[in-house]
Amino acid sequence: MNRRSFLCGLTLGTFCAPLVVEAQQSGKVNRVGVLTGASPSIMAHYREVFHEALGALGWTEGRDITVEWRFAEARYERLPELAGELVRLRPDVIVATNNSAIDAVKRVTSSVPIVMVYSSDPVRRRYIATLARPGANITGLTWDSDPKIAEKYVEFLREVVPGLLRIGGLIDPGLPGVEDYRRVGEAAASRLGLTFPHVVVQKSTDLENAFVEMSRRHVQAVMVYGGSLTFSHLSQIVDLTAKSRLPAIYVLREAVAVGGLMSYGVDQSVLFRRAAAYVDKILKGAKPADLPVEQPTKFELVINLKTARTLGLTIPQSLLIRADEIIQ
Repeated sequence: MNRRSFLCGLTLGTFCAPLVVEAQQSGKVNRVGVLTGASPSIMAHYREVFHEALGALGWTEGRDITVEWRFAEARYERLPELAGELVRLRPDVIVATNNSAIDAVKRVTSSVPIVMVYSSDPVRRRYIATLARPGANITGLTWDSDPKIAEKYVEFLREVVPGLLRIGGLIDPGLPGVEDYRRVGEAAASRLGLTFPHVVVQKSTDLENAFVEMSRRHVQAVMVYGGSLTFSHLSQIVDLTAKSRLPAIYVLREAVAVGGLMSYGVDQSVLFRRAAAYVDKILKGAKPADLPVEQPTKFELVINLKTARTLGLTIPQSLLIRADEIIQ
């Protein structure tokens, strides 16, 4: 049940760019490229959300806009090739979902406008100059405000798992910026007297061995980091945590919907709708350099009570009160 609505706003205020003149030429079909590390099946819902948002803004597919999607299907090495393919189509704007996709597009163009969907730490990664004034050809959204969000995952697991001493981290080190979250999570665990060993996964065939390794290390709960690989294989990861009887917390609520215990993060549907709004502004003449980057101000805590009961866990009332959605 939804208890509070998701509010995704600008920490720096609303768009401060001046009104722009409609740039769409009569009869022109604007081309938008979208690059994602995930698979078509995983992205099906978000693809629909993005197209619906463009339609609500007055754009009609095939009449005045066409959207070209490219999917790396959790194979990061394909992203540069797919980014180059999109740039050769001479798009008016490219939407890049996460840091890996942004890096790939940034390497092949400095002129085509780029809209980020769920970037992480874009200033430190030098995608933009500042959140308020991006300054070049990149703007869009972040999925968090700071890697310190990793502290919350550790804290939530400690609240839920009695006698917790050891958390296992399921991490893909190939994801740009993920080491920042690892360092924050390890520091938070240390302050709470917990150990936090990490198991590396770089391809789907690593997943089963990763859970064997976590069992060998006697972990009592799992933190599943975000990334194209974990996003594309959520169902498999949820099944493996269930077989191992390990409570787990995820970045994506989709994991909880298919049986994961908890998630804490941004509703990605909102991010894709907002990305469509950026595309709309750019196609109408706005410059990415002048469009402030949005940060979410609200994160959803989702809890699956059925999974908790299966694991023999009692979710504290203090956590249930804070939850935005509870799956019975």
